[in-house]
Amino acid sequence: MSKLGNLGARLHRGEVSYDFIGHRKLWYGISILITITAILGLTVRGLNMGIDFQGGAVFTTPKTSVSVSEAEDFAEEASGHTAVVQKLGNGTLRIQIAGMDTQQSDQIKDKLAEDFKVDSEKIAADLVGPSWGDQIANKAWQGLAIFMVLVVIYLAIAFEWRMAIAALIALIHDITITVGIYALVGFEVTPGTVIGLLTILGYSLYDTVVVFDSLKEQTKDITKQTRFTYSDIANQSINGTLVRSINTTVVALLPVAGLLFIGGGVLGAGTLNDISLSLFVGLAAGAYSSIFIATPLVADLKELEPQMKALRKRVLAKRAQGEQGDPLPATAEGAYEDEDEAAPAVVGPRAQAARGRGTRGRPSGKRR
Repeated sequence: MSKLGNLGARLHRGEVSYDFIGHRKLWYGISILITITAILGLTVRGLNMGIDFQGGAVFTTPKTSVSVSEAEDFAEEASGHTAVVQKLGNGTLRIQIAGMDTQQSDQIKDKLAEDFKVDSEKIAADLVGPSWGDQIANKAWQGLAIFMVLVVIYLAIAFEWRMAIAALIALIHDITITVGIYALVGFEVTPGTVIGLLTILGYSLYDTVVVFDSLKEQTKDITKQTRFTYSDIANQSINGTLVRSINTTVVALLPVAGLLFIGGGVLGAGTLNDISLSLFVGLAAGAYSSIFIATPLVADLKELEPQMKALRKRVLAKRAQGEQGDPLPATAEGAYEDEDEAAPAVVGPRAQAARGRGTRGRPSGKRR
């Protein structure tokens, strides 16, 4: 077995662990700092909305020797608006002018034909009206709102409302960071960007549900024991799924990184940037929020319950009693074990199976 696989197995069994829940204030602070930076970028620079949202025109020229910078100057002079020019693989140019009146398109087309020294009929023009762009923007917001509502309803039914709230906060966290980075980088927002956002929200939700499902299983009958608090078991759930989360995130990021850095950066395929940047940032933020935000938030909300408060008092009292008496070996979560009470840091079926394996072969002490 590889070292990473061996580490994953040891994390899953509770033999080693990292105290994610105990350091939750640090993770909250990092997330707040990143979120504030994203909001400032969004406020100061704003989003570079594409013509699909603002309305405008896209002109495609025949193969030409005119450079991209020269084409930008020609287009801005002809339209009076900022132009985005991309050189396509066959040597043609794609000139995008947003926020312009579509009635001016014929005049701009003729002026571009004059500057490029080509027949105006050879320049293709695709027009997008501002009203259509508003409809696209409204549909995008509606789709996002419906997605959020369905997520909350599903998680509230499948798990509980505290997990639904934590997942919703994690999703908003991911959206804010991704949109803020879009504003800071200045990439154009297109329908591909919206598709990328919805994709990463689904991925982030999947990663979160994996941890929540493990947490739900391990906290069955949690109040019937006095060894572990809810936070202890939440921490073990994160550790048990940590390597899986890392593996799935890395595997998902590799092809997206290829699209962003090779396709968009090296080959200059600007249309790939629209979706690849949102996927790359969103996947990374989603993996982070699933581990460092969603589950710690659930633990904080659950620890406010009277039953969990009483459980914490009993657990801490038992640990204090163990410290005052004979010293017992400490587990990774800080609980104490002796030979007769050895059990992994779980409460659900895995713990019962582990206890069964631990007592297998011991003499019962009875004679037949």
